[in-house]
Amino acid sequence: MRKEHLPIEDLSDFPFIQEKKTLVPYLFAKTEGLIPLQEKEGIIWVATANVENFDALEEIRLLLQKELQTVYAPKSAVEKAIEQCYREKNAAISPPEIATSLPKTASSSGYDLLEHSSENPVVRLLNVIFIEAISSGASDVHFEPVDAGFFVRFRIDGVLQKRYEPAVDMQKPMVVRIKVMANLDIAESRLPQDGRIKLSMGGREVDFRVSTLPTHLGERVVLRLLDKSNVLLGLKKINMPSPILDRFRRDIQSPEGLVLVTGPTGSGKTTTLYSAINELNAGETNIMTIEDPVEYKLTLIAQIGVNPKIELTFSAGFRHILRQDPDVIMIGEIRDVETAEIAIQASLTGHLVFSTLHTNDAPSAITRLVEMGIEPYLLSSSVIGVVAQRLVRKICPKCKEPYDPAKDSVESL
Repeated sequence: MRKEHLPIEDLSDFPFIQEKKTLVPYLFAKTEGLIPLQEKEGIIWVATANVENFDALEEIRLLLQKELQTVYAPKSAVEKAIEQCYREKNAAISPPEIATSLPKTASSSGYDLLEHSSENPVVRLLNVIFIEAISSGASDVHFEPVDAGFFVRFRIDGVLQKRYEPAVDMQKPMVVRIKVMANLDIAESRLPQDGRIKLSMGGREVDFRVSTLPTHLGERVVLRLLDKSNVLLGLKKINMPSPILDRFRRDIQSPEGLVLVTGPTGSGKTTTLYSAINELNAGETNIMTIEDPVEYKLTLIAQIGVNPKIELTFSAGFRHILRQDPDVIMIGEIRDVETAEIAIQASLTGHLVFSTLHTNDAPSAITRLVEMGIEPYLLSSSVIGVVAQRLVRKICPKCKEPYDPAKDSVESL
């Protein structure tokens, strides 16, 4: 462990502080008075007002499994950097307001990551993983047993990135901890299980959809992050081209009909539908949804979660929704002919129906419904709009550079 005793008065320009990259739990950083600043050549720089705090520094070294270089900074500078890194992500709420609101958030959401620390290394490591996943905008977190050990990978902007490689003996305790948090059966490791974890981070509520899968190397766990603050974007922020946005807005203002959003898994179909519903949610319409599962809770909207164990399927739930005098209905996905038939009948009898289909483009949605057994004349009378969408990776604003593509590339586009 290296030491640098030259005092640093201002920590705000270091990469981890600028990027708000949180490698240790907030309570730990606050209590111990230290914060990671950057990584250079595989070495983590940690600022602290007490360079003799060997126990805390050793915990960070074991947690991150990297060599540390400690740098001295006044206590006030360290505290300011901690608040900047952890708290200012919620710009609408000042740090004091967040501090007073955290107990309420923790009680309503069950567990606030920034307010809980633990002596248990497994709990501590998982808290760090959850905090980093939320802070970095990851859509999924993968806990993967491999031949060489145990990897933790984040999917960020569509690409999986390896972030942690915990010791092999932590694999089972981490899986058990996740199962406990998701209310799954910790004794069952031979069958896949699905669950949900509700957490908060400084007033920001995030749900994790949990899926476990037994493999020959051990249980594999994937968490899908459902961040409500990221989904209710509004149609203006989805970046639809103006002509398409105008037509889509016109379609969702229709009194009746079927509007479909298509695209592969993870392409943002649900986000588009939620944004459309949010735009229509003015309190004068009865909006109801049936989803698998209910991903985000919306105010003034009745949401139903599919539950096959009690035979509450999309089609069964949809049939009962129609008896609740709805104006707008969102069905998470059209998977079978029965659901498709009910959706079309509802759209022909005075209801505006939103749903999704797994097709690669908009025209294929019609083909898919015909293949399910829907008569073409019914589709021409009911379908008023189909949108196909993809997620496009963004270029890093800090390192992007202009270039002239090859002639062949231009011609292929």
